[in-house]
Amino acid sequence: MAVCGAGRRVYMKLFTGANYSSFSASNEMNLIKQLRERTSAPIKDVKAALVDSNWDIDAAQKELRKRGIVLASKKSSRTASEGLLALAQNDHKTALIELNCETDFVARNDIFQHLALSLANQALLLPNSSSFNFGPQSLEEMRLNLQHPKINGETTVQNAITEVAAIMGENVKLRRGYVMPAPSKGLVSTYLHTSPQPGLGRIAGILSLEVDGGKTQVDALQRVGSELAMHVVAAKPVFLTKELVSLDALENEREILKSQAESSGKSQMAIDKMVEGRLRKYFEDVVLMDQKFVMNDTMKVKAVLDNLSKEVGSSVRIVSFLRMEVGEGIARQETDASEAVAQAA
Repeated sequence: MAVCGAGRRVYMKLFTGANYSSFSASNEMNLIKQLRERTSAPIKDVKAALVDSNWDIDAAQKELRKRGIVLASKKSSRTASEGLLALAQNDHKTALIELNCETDFVARNDIFQHLALSLANQALLLPNSSSFNFGPQSLEEMRLNLQHPKINGETTVQNAITEVAAIMGENVKLRRGYVMPAPSKGLVSTYLHTSPQPGLGRIAGILSLEVDGGKTQVDALQRVGSELAMHVVAAKPVFLTKELVSLDALENEREILKSQAESSGKSQMAIDKMVEGRLRKYFEDVVLMDQKFVMNDTMKVKAVLDNLSKEVGSSVRIVSFLRMEVGEGIARQETDASEAVAQAA
């Protein structure tokens, strides 16, 4: 039988010497195990908190939370480039968030994953009728009701993140998010790569498919939409169409290609042809509609949409798309997972 709270302190006063040694030998590990299960804190910290609290488990749990929040504050400046993307959907919109931590070990923890999914569902409550990016400040003060055995109850998003950081012993932070509304006639398709459970992954592709007219064959749209979302993850498109390629990006690429071509020593006419040829290859690399389809590289994405339009009986178009990857843009040792996605496709 475990003794805790005030009863534990009385027990210690009544039984000292040999009797207390017997109690200690048979119950200390049990108390450590109980507190470890309650908090998921490291065993070393659990034991230290119990010793400092005179083996009162409730007081030790409170002490661990105090220590953890202080440590979480101290660790908030450390680089957090690992983590997960969490995705949530309803009939009206799709929300995607990135929750970061310092190590892949913490990203695999069920408390961290529960928080990530809860934040994605919270993002669905943001009021807006168009696609938009948002930062952590958009959610921080919103009320969040966590329902996990080790962390539950209503609190603010910011406090929930701080408490999970305290439990994990790492810097945990909400980095960014994106919301995409569902078209009135069509759907939003998604794909998550390296997914430990539904709704979570390290790379995400989402895109909105809209159908002209009243014909919306959902099965066909869902099938091709899922394949196109996987394509977005694997092929890393930057622009939807050639017309949307920014002038700055185009001029920058043209300047690079011209410099490369001039080093060949060929005539100006030959150089101009080389530049134009390589620009076409550039469009195939960065423009979604001009890319070769990863599921069948004998056709381009535009042809895939044309075939889908024939199958549905109405014109189908991609309204918007997004590719997001955990830790992109954060200084760390980068590994490119796109090849793995292409191989899986």
